[in-house]
Amino acid sequence: MYTYIAKRLLVAIPTLLIISIFVFSLQKLLPGDPILAMAGEERDPQVLEFLREKYRLNDPVPYQYVRWLGAALQGDLGISLRTNQPVLHLIGEKLPVTIQLAIMSMIFAFVIGVPMGILAAVKKNTMIDYLANIIALTGLSIPNFWLGIMLILLVSVNLGWLPASGYEPFFSNPLRSLETMLMPSFVLGNALAATLMRHTRSAMLSVLCTDYIRTARAKGLAESSVVLEHGFRNAMLPIVTLTALLFGELLAGAVLTEQIFTIPGFGKLIVDAVFNRDYAVVQGVVICTAIGFILMNLLADILYVLLNPRMRAAL
Repeated sequence: MYTYIAKRLLVAIPTLLIISIFVFSLQKLLPGDPILAMAGEERDPQVLEFLREKYRLNDPVPYQYVRWLGAALQGDLGISLRTNQPVLHLIGEKLPVTIQLAIMSMIFAFVIGVPMGILAAVKKNTMIDYLANIIALTGLSIPNFWLGIMLILLVSVNLGWLPASGYEPFFSNPLRSLETMLMPSFVLGNALAATLMRHTRSAMLSVLCTDYIRTARAKGLAESSVVLEHGFRNAMLPIVTLTALLFGELLAGAVLTEQIFTIPGFGKLIVDAVFNRDYAVVQGVVICTAIGFILMNLLADILYVLLNPRMRAAL
C-alpha cells in the first residue's frame, strides 16, 4: 500500500509542474498591465518603471517563472500586487470558507442523490424510477445562479428564515455560520445530487443483476440486506471516484454561487485576481486547487483499494 501511495505521489510532481508552467504562460497572454492598474489615475512613467523593477516584471518570462518556482518550493508564493499581502495569507483566509462550503454541499448531495439512486434502481421502470429521473434531470437543468436568486427571494426576503448573503467564520459563531452557508450549500449540492443519483442508479443496476445478488435472495435474506449490504457496498466504487472529482471541483471555487451569496471563497478570490492582473494570486490559487484535486484523487484511489478485495490482493 505504501509503495502504491508513493508512486501516485511521484506522478503528482510532474503534473503540478506542467500546470504551473501552463498557467504562468497563459497569464502573460492576458490583455492589460498590472502595473497600470496599480498606478491608478496618475501614471508617472518613473513610478511605473520603478514598480516594474520592484516586482521584476521587466525580466524575461522564463526567468520570472524559475524565480517564482524556487520561491514556491520554499513555501513563498509571492506578494499580491493589489493588496501587498502574502499570497499564502490570502489563501489561508479563503481556504476554510471554501472547504466548509464544499463539505456542506457534498452532505446535501449525498443525502439527496444516493438514496434516490438506490430507490430508482430497486424500483426500475416504475413510477418511482421515472420520478427520480425527472427530479435528477431538473436538478441538472436549473442554473445555480437562478436557483440561488429564487431561494433568496423566497427564504430570505419573503419568509425571513435565513440571511440572504454574507459569511460568518465557523469557529467564531457556529450557528450563524451554518445559517449563512445553508442556502449556497443547497444550491451547489442540488446539482451534484443529480449527478450522484444518475451514477448511483447505474452502478446499482449493474450490481443487482449479478449472480451473488441472486444467490443472496435465494438464501432468503431480507431485501434491505441484499440491497444495502451486498448491492450498495459493491456499487460504491464508482461513486467514491465520482465523489472525489466533485469535491475537487468544489475546492476550485463556485464563482457564481459565491458572488450571489457574497461568500469570500476561492472562486471570488481568483476572479478578482484575474480582473486585477494579480499574477501571484492567480498562480497560488491554481496551484493550491491542483494540489486539492491530486489529493482527492489519491484519496479515491486509496478508498478504491480498501473497498475492493481484488485490488488489495494484487497489492
